[in-house]
Amino acid sequence: MLISGKPHKPGVRADPMRTPQQERELLRDLARKAEQELIGVQMASMDELTLLPNRHSFLALAQAGLEACMQLERPATLLFFNLHDFKRINYLFGRAEGDNALKIFADVLRIGFRESDVIGRLEGATFVALLTGSSAVDTNAIKARLEEMLDERNATAHRGYDIRFSIGQIEHDPTAHGSVEEFLAEAEKVLGG
Repeated sequence: MLISGKPHKPGVRADPMRTPQQERELLRDLARKAEQELIGVQMASMDELTLLPNRHSFLALAQAGLEACMQLERPATLLFFNLHDFKRINYLFGRAEGDNALKIFADVLRIGFRESDVIGRLEGATFVALLTGSSAVDTNAIKARLEEMLDERNATAHRGYDIRFSIGQIEHDPTAHGSVEEFLAEAEKVLGG
């Protein structure tokens, strides 16, 4: 690193004329810049509306989770969620209200799953969760638990509509799904068709 045109060695003051207070201020500036860069990287990996991992970030996190499951010979299940009538909500109540519905649903997903599960928003009104160490989950039980949380929010909001969703699942098959992209592609094909 060059400071004032001279090579800088760690632990050695680059400018003997700089006061300790100036050194601290320089370090604070560098820390602020590093923090801003970190926030930028974090925001690029998050869906800015729901603050869940976006598709790209979900794929990276889910790949790590899937690799851990394969290494430990543990199962994994992928759940898909689609909000019902999302286009209708946007049309009748406005885009801001549609955004609000997405935020509420994301919050319910965040609360409803374990920290070891990877949750993300793929696009539009489609969300996904990779349940690590779980196979053949009872989607009816999961749906009932999430609906209970949504019912509480629906009852207190008086929005003119209720947030409802559908759920689908696919089990991880290590012989067919070498990567999370292959797993996700099959899930989208099976559950979308």
